[in-house]
Amino acid sequence: MSMMKRRAVWMLGLLMVSLQALAEPLRIEITEGVSSALPVAIVPFAGAEQAPGAPVSAIVNADLARSGRFDTLAVGEMPQQPSSLEQMNIPAWRTTGVNYAAVGQVVPQGGGSYVIRFQIVDIPRGQQLAAFQVPASADDMRSAAHRVSDLIYEQLLGERGAFNTRIAYVSVPNRPRVGQPAEYLLMVSDADGENGRTVLKSKEPLMSPVWSPDGRQLAYVSFEAGRSQIFSQDLSTGKRRLLSSKPGINGAPSWSPDGRRMAVALSDGPNTHIYLVDLETDSQRQITQGAAIDTEPTWSPDGSKLAFTSDRGGRPQIYEMDVGSGQIRRVTYQGNYNARPRYSPDGKSIVMIQGGSTFKIAVQDLQSGTLRVLSGGPEDESPSFAPNGAMIIYASQYGGNGVLSTVSFDGKVRQRVAGTGDIREAAWSPFRPR
Repeated sequence: MSMMKRRAVWMLGLLMVSLQALAEPLRIEITEGVSSALPVAIVPFAGAEQAPGAPVSAIVNADLARSGRFDTLAVGEMPQQPSSLEQMNIPAWRTTGVNYAAVGQVVPQGGGSYVIRFQIVDIPRGQQLAAFQVPASADDMRSAAHRVSDLIYEQLLGERGAFNTRIAYVSVPNRPRVGQPAEYLLMVSDADGENGRTVLKSKEPLMSPVWSPDGRQLAYVSFEAGRSQIFSQDLSTGKRRLLSSKPGINGAPSWSPDGRRMAVALSDGPNTHIYLVDLETDSQRQITQGAAIDTEPTWSPDGSKLAFTSDRGGRPQIYEMDVGSGQIRRVTYQGNYNARPRYSPDGKSIVMIQGGSTFKIAVQDLQSGTLRVLSGGPEDESPSFAPNGAMIIYASQYGGNGVLSTVSFDGKVRQRVAGTGDIREAAWSPFRPR
């Protein structure tokens, strides 16, 4: 992408996305993991073959392996397949080199309901580390399996897992022939790429999906009326609400953490400014002023600040506003192009696009100002944090196609998320309720 084209996209305050419609789940390939990954074994759960869908233990094994933080033992290398600690031959398990093993059962409860009971066993000590029960139904067995993965992840690593979350993205089916209209799809899938479903179809571009704090809605930019408008949509009912349709640019929506307001980028003549939309009254209030282009707002986790992209210093850089006082400070100084900020869940860092001859994903500590480049480019964009802050998903290029990639916060774990065609921007959902 040329710098001129990149500049034009940024000035609109919209990151155009074009994803291939998926006829099959996204495929996640680990391209780089932690060399000191924790050796674990997820023993096939007893009774799982009678439950609907893929075996629970297979889903859990794939989740943990995909995180790059665990070295999972192949089933064929297991000395036995017990379903409880009492059935385990601990001396035999110690020869495998694994530190921990998960053993359990999927128990039918009648009426299409189940309970997943499992133990995490400390192999060197030969004792139970923790035990859990996870309710499940025939319709949400995959979600229950992801909850099992989250419990194991949290127990062994000390931080909440994000396997039972979702990603939203926009896709474009196979490019039409000349004269045929394109079709744009707003889609949602599980974090592992399974259970993909279409939320909205449009003959005009759909852009910039963002999750509500409770994960029940998506806001996005639509060109269905022949110009940009901002909508929100309830994922369970499909009900849509028009949030902004001013003349000019309506873009870059961002929900406040309390769900009461939305920060958006709206044009004011030749300029673009940040506005706050009260979602109860629909009133709009302009909060940035002047001749600069201000766009891509994002809320801090506590709702006290907004980070945004602005050229008020001559080139696109990241600025931060105190929402209460209106005071603005510049955040980024390294590099000539820094854009699309997103706060980490703990509010201590921001992730962004850093540009120059190439465009890469970088993260900056807000207290020290230390900046680390996490990706290799050349055209990486649209970063979004996982809700536990451990991973970042972003759009990149591979083999001439657009793909989604993920990188750990420390840059040590990298994955590629590919589908059947050209895949682009994604937004990671909040945690689901426990």
